Amino acid sequence: MKPFTTIFILTLSCGLFFQAGTSSSQENKLGLFEKNGDIGAVKLPGSVEYDEAKKTYAVAGGGENMWAATDAFHYVWKRVSGDLSIAADIQFIGAGGNQHRKACLIIRQSLDPDSAYADAALHGDGLTSLQYREIKGGPTREIQSNVKAPRRIQIEKRGDYVFMSVAREGEALQSAGGSFRIRLTEPFYVGLGVCAHDNNVIEKAVFSNVEIKQRPQPILESTLETVAIASKDRRVVYTKRAHFEAPNWSRDGKYFLFNQGGRIYKLPVAGGEPQVLDTGFATRCNNDHGISPDGSQIVISDQSQEQRRSLIYVLPITGGTPRRVTQLAPSYWHGWSQDGKTLAYCAERDGDYDIYAIPVEGGEEKRLTTAKGLDDGPDYSHDGQYIYFNSERTGSMQIWRMNTDGGEQTQITSDEYNNWFPHPSPDGKWIAFLSYEKDVKGHPANKDVTLRLAPVGGGQIQVLAKLFGGQGTINVPSWSPDSRHLAFVSYRLIDP
Repeated sequence: MKPFTTIFILTLSCGLFFQAGTSSSQENKLGLFEKNGDIGAVKLPGSVEYDEAKKTYAVAGGGENMWAATDAFHYVWKRVSGDLSIAADIQFIGAGGNQHRKACLIIRQSLDPDSAYADAALHGDGLTSLQYREIKGGPTREIQSNVKAPRRIQIEKRGDYVFMSVAREGEALQSAGGSFRIRLTEPFYVGLGVCAHDNNVIEKAVFSNVEIKQRPQPILESTLETVAIASKDRRVVYTKRAHFEAPNWSRDGKYFLFNQGGRIYKLPVAGGEPQVLDTGFATRCNNDHGISPDGSQIVISDQSQEQRRSLIYVLPITGGTPRRVTQLAPSYWHGWSQDGKTLAYCAERDGDYDIYAIPVEGGEEKRLTTAKGLDDGPDYSHDGQYIYFNSERTGSMQIWRMNTDGGEQTQITSDEYNNWFPHPSPDGKWIAFLSYEKDVKGHPANKDVTLRLAPVGGGQIQVLAKLFGGQGTINVPSWSPDSRHLAFVSYRLIDP
C-alpha cells in the first residue's frame, strides 16, 4: 500500500549544551553560515571572526576533545538538506598547542554534544582523518588519510555515505580513500569547528576559500523490462526520464498497463510510446491496479476522492467512468479472483493493515487476516484456491499463503530477506516476489532489491534479477499469460 503523495515534516531541537554565540543582528555577518556557538561543556567560550573582504573565518575554540561519546568545541554552522560538500583551506594560528587539536569541516545531525556526525579533521600534528559517530551517544571512529597536513580538505555527503578529499599545495582535490555509511535525517547541520583538545586554552584556525556545494537533486529514470524465466535474460521495453510504476501484462499478451503521474498508461509489448487511458475523474491513481481474468475490466486504486485517501474502482479495459467498489478508505487493490467475482486488497482499519476481500459489484468487505503487524500484497493462485500475501507477523516480512476465506494461514518463506508482493504464475508453477535486504523497513523506492522465484510445491528459490528499485517495481501481477516472462520496472538516479 502506498499513498500517491506523502510529505514528511521533520523538526530538530538544539541540544541543552549549545551556547549561542551570535545575536540576531550578527547573523548576517557570518557569510555562508547562520550562527555559531559552543557545543558541549567548554571552560573557555569560543568565537568566530568573519572577514568579508577576504572571505575568511577565524574560528577560536576550546574544549577537551571531539571523540568518544561526546564532543566539546566551537561550531559555525547552517542547516541544510540533501547531498552536498564543504571544502576549505585550513591553517592553525600559532605554533605549539596540543598535537591533537582539531580544525574540522563538520556535518552534524544536531547540536547535542553526543550527536551523530561526520567530519574531516586536520590535527595539530598534520594528521588528517575522516571521523564519525554513527549513532547518537555511540563511539567515534576514524579513517586516517595517508596525506599529512594537506592545504585543502573537503567532506562530501552523497546519500547515506560520506567521503573525504584532500589536496597538497598546488594540487587539485583528490579522494582520500575510504568512506562510511551514516544515516542523517533532514535537515542537519554543516559548518566549521575548532577544538583545542585542552579545556584550559583556546586554539584558533583560519578557514579560507570556503565552498559549500549543494548537489542537485538527481533525475529518476524508469525502465520497463521483461525477464525470461528459463534463461533469466532481460529485455528493455520502454525507458524514460520520468517516474512510472507497476506494470500489468494484458491477458492477450499484447500490451502493458502502468501508472505515471496519477494516470494509467497503455504500452504495446513491442515498445513505442505509451497512451493515457481514460479513467474519468480518477487522476490520482497509485501503483495498485490490475486487469480482470477475462481481460474486460481494469481495477484501480485512486486518491482523487474522499480526502485524497485510496479507494478501489472498476472500469472498462478501454477506459471510461470508474465505478466505486470499496466504501472505506484507505484501500489498496492487489488481487482478482479467477472466477472474476472477488477482489482482494490491503486496507488500514483502526490503525491496522490487513487483508480484506469484497465482491466486485461492491458490498460488505470481509477481513481475512487479524495478526498484529502489516499484512499486504494479496494475490490469488491460478486455480483460485489460495491467496498469497506478505506478512511481518513473525518479525520480518515473509511470504504466506491462506485459503480464500482466510483459513489455514501458512508461512512459505523464511530467510534473511524481507520479501514482498508474491505473484503466482498463470500456470501454477511459480511464485515471483520482491526481496529487500534484512535491514530495510517497509517497501521503499530506490533500493538494491532482488526479484526471486520460488517453486509452488517447495524447493530452491531462484534469482531472476538484481536491480535498483523497490516501490513500483512489481507491486501488482505482471506475469505474461504464458508464464514464460515477468514484467517489472527498474530505476536509475542520474545527475542532471
